[in-house]
Amino acid sequence: MKNILNLVTIAVVSLMLLNGCSDNKLRALIVTGPDGSGNTAKSALQKILENSGKFNVEIAESPAEGQDMSIYSPDFTSFDVVVLDYIGEKWPSETRERFVKYVKDGGGVLVFGESAYAFPDWDEYGRLIGIGGNRDNSAAPYMYLNGNGEIMTYESINDTVNATTAVHDFVIQVTGSGGPVFEGMNHRWLHLADVLHSDLKLLSDSVTVLAMAYANRKSGGNGKNMPVMAENVFGKGRVFSVFIGCLKEGASPAALQDAGLILAVQRGAEWAATGQVTQQLPEDLPNIAAAFVLPNYKFYSLNDLFVNAKNYEYGKPEKFLYLISNRIRKAKGNKQKLAVFEDKILEVMQSDDATIECKNYLCRDLSSIGTEKSIPVLEKLKENEKTADMARFALERIKSSLNK
Repeated sequence: MKNILNLVTIAVVSLMLLNGCSDNKLRALIVTGPDGSGNTAKSALQKILENSGKFNVEIAESPAEGQDMSIYSPDFTSFDVVVLDYIGEKWPSETRERFVKYVKDGGGVLVFGESAYAFPDWDEYGRLIGIGGNRDNSAAPYMYLNGNGEIMTYESINDTVNATTAVHDFVIQVTGSGGPVFEGMNHRWLHLADVLHSDLKLLSDSVTVLAMAYANRKSGGNGKNMPVMAENVFGKGRVFSVFIGCLKEGASPAALQDAGLILAVQRGAEWAATGQVTQQLPEDLPNIAAAFVLPNYKFYSLNDLFVNAKNYEYGKPEKFLYLISNRIRKAKGNKQKLAVFEDKILEVMQSDDATIECKNYLCRDLSSIGTEKSIPVLEKLKENEKTADMARFALERIKSSLNK
């Protein structure tokens, strides 16, 4: 009996260990400072990474200003990627040495926002991130990009290039192919008001700029294209940097909710951790037509779109209805997908909590994908004078299509 109990215990423990490792998620450590210290993105970064389904995330918060930093010693080697949301006190020398060794030995790093300005007197950190600011004493040149995305340098900020920060909406432009992080994405999208730094220095010859944005002079910029995302190789390690997403100096809180930035962080973190990107792109991608904001740092499911679309009223943004229409266009020729859309639309048409404006809008989509099962619902909508015209329009198109 004792042997049987021992065997059962071993089996249970083994099963628990297997279950603990069964998700195969990457381990991410957000290295940051305490609230109020200028490290503003840690909560958002945690949600962004976890929402990808690829990461388990932990946070290592440093002591507050003036407290003993010698005890700050995160275990970098236990993680696949270290995410830096850090601007603050110097790390202990031992912590710095272990961090450099972690990266040189193949550890991944994602540098976010103001972290490019951290540790101004730590030269090896500058070489590690490849591009950084707050290094006035460094002999490294200031940088910008030409229209082709090629790195250009100059020795000092002078009268013609005297701005260090611009805050405005801007278009993010992927340079070159964009590599695996941006594969399949639109290479231009609109980003809401954010801090665009104009005083960044080129600190490594191995760095590659993946995306840039124009710092508008009218908004305090230097009139040049500045890097917003880059990658670097340091030893065997990979470093992905995002120079935007700073919730200071008049930037919009929605800047961190930009779908393009969210995708870059999720995919850039995976690339830094593994050297590849396996994440599937969502159906709705950011583009240049309008800013694509995700309030919960998560892309919308089809059910989310219809729930939100029910509240549409004339004069308000058509965002959710537009996304539904766009998905229908992309599903053209796929009868199985189109049948799902038809069922969802008919459900809204028959609901009491959807607005008249929403129902009239969806009649247009239904007119191009509707089948016989749409006809009774539309016939009933014809009885309401507020939906009669659009219902009649949809019915005529559907019947015409069915008679062909």
